[in-house]
This record gives sequence, structure tokens and C-alpha cells, in this order.
Amino acid sequence: MGKMNSSLKLLFIVNPGSGNNEIDFAAAIRTYFTSKNIDFEIYELSRHCSLEKIKSVISQSKASRVVAVGGDGTLKLVAECLLDTDIPIGIIPAGSANGMAKELGIPQELDAALEVVVNGHPKKIHAVKVNGELCIHLADIGFNAYIVKKFDDLPQRGMWGYTKAAWKALWNHSKMEVELKIKDKTIRSQAAMVVVANATMYGTGVKINPEGDLTDDLFEVILVKEYSVMEILKIRFTDLPFNPEKITLFQTRDLKIKTRRKVHFQVDGEYMGKVNRVEAVIIPAAICVII
Repeated sequence: MGKMNSSLKLLFIVNPGSGNNEIDFAAAIRTYFTSKNIDFEIYELSRHCSLEKIKSVISQSKASRVVAVGGDGTLKLVAECLLDTDIPIGIIPAGSANGMAKELGIPQELDAALEVVVNGHPKKIHAVKVNGELCIHLADIGFNAYIVKKFDDLPQRGMWGYTKAAWKALWNHSKMEVELKIKDKTIRSQAAMVVVANATMYGTGVKINPEGDLTDDLFEVILVKEYSVMEILKIRFTDLPFNPEKITLFQTRDLKIKTRRKVHFQVDGEYMGKVNRVEAVIIPAAICVII
């Protein structure tokens, strides 16, 4: 427990498995608050922690701000616990992909991110429900989801691991036949991947979705018709624009996708298995984040 301060009470939910384990985040957070007069608590996630358990930790803490210390997966977990409440969520980027932190302009450096948690302002943003799962960042079917699966199986992380996974996927992945229902339009196409984008960019900063706005009532659907190693590596490692001939973008509040065969599916960097139907709908002003 930290020392008492005005009405600010922080609960840090730390995912010890995040990122590359170079920093002991719990210890670093304690050090940061040593001389500060702020009440805080740290809860470390265990491997198979249920939402119910985290919700009860949050309600017992009576925190005025709950802080996700991890990557997009940790943030998604905390967001699920705080849906439809007004408790603001702080973000300490500690994952291998910190897409949402980059999206919101949260500093990657720990002390600077803690500064935002204490002094930042709450802002309501939307999310998307995809096949019943909360998506705060990006979900997709096809090529990238297949890479996420392959990447999860690899012993090494980082650029080299990712490139190996991308190569493997490129040789083994066949194109999908998809049917998209957007508003009253039906689009049939061959596709390498279809992205449901709540946010505007992948974790590297590539703007897959330049139209995105986290405060409007729309999400974006990006149909990637062709893929090449270059376009896929661009997504992950550069912020170069895509080749527009290979990409079509739609904006909507809801979406239905059907595929002829079952395809790989991921939400916020977590592999969800194979599906042949995807339904997505916007949840306006779903969560409150501190920026």
C-alpha cells in the first residue's frame, strides 16, 4: 500500500508475463511512488485469472483509476472488467505489442507513462464487439491472424521471430473467399485478410486505418485483397503506407462476414481459432482511458 493522498487511489494490474521481462514493473512502480503522497495498490495477474476475480479485486480496492501494466491483451482484460463503468483506465505499455498505447500517445518510457496515469485526463472511446469478444484495438481474419498463431508457437519473439512466422505463413496460407455485409451492401471478394479496426494503426505505428477516430460512432473494415511479404512486413515494422490498389476501406457501425472455408481469427493479438462467420458491432463510448 502506498501513502494516503486526496481522492486519488490507483490500482495497478500487472501482467508479469508481458513483454521481454527486462523490467520488474511492480518494483519500478513502487520505487516511483516512494516519495509521492499517493495511495496505490499492485495486483499481479496469475496465469489463468478469471474476469470475476479481477472484477472483485477492482471493487475491493475502491480505486479511482485502474492501470493496465502490459500489452494490448492486458488492456483488453482490464477494459472488459470496466465496461459501462466510469472508472478511467491508465496504460503502462509493457507488452511486446503496445498498439493502443501508441494510438493514444502514451509514452513508452515508464516514468513518463506513470506521470500520465497520475496527471492525465479521462477520455471516452468506443470499442467493437467481434463475435462476442471485446476488441479495443484490431481484430482480423486471414493472414495476420495466421501469423499471430505461428508467432505464439515460436520460442523467440521480436523482429526475427515475426519474420520467420510471416515467411511460414506466406508459404502455407491460401486466399480466402469472403462475403462482407456492410450496411445494405454485399461485397464478395478474394482476400488475404480482413481487418476490423477500432484503432488506426498496428502496434508498429503503420496506419492501416487512416480514417479511424476513437470517439466517433464508426469502426473501419479493411479488405486486403493481395498480400506480399513487403506489405505484411510494412504492417509490423514500418509506418510506410500500403499499396492502395490492394486495399479497400469501409466505415460502418456493424458488419457481417462469411467465408467459404474456416479461416484464422485473432482479436487484439490473441489467436481465437478458426471461424467462417464474423459479426462485429460498435459499442459507443465503451471505456474511459487516461491520456
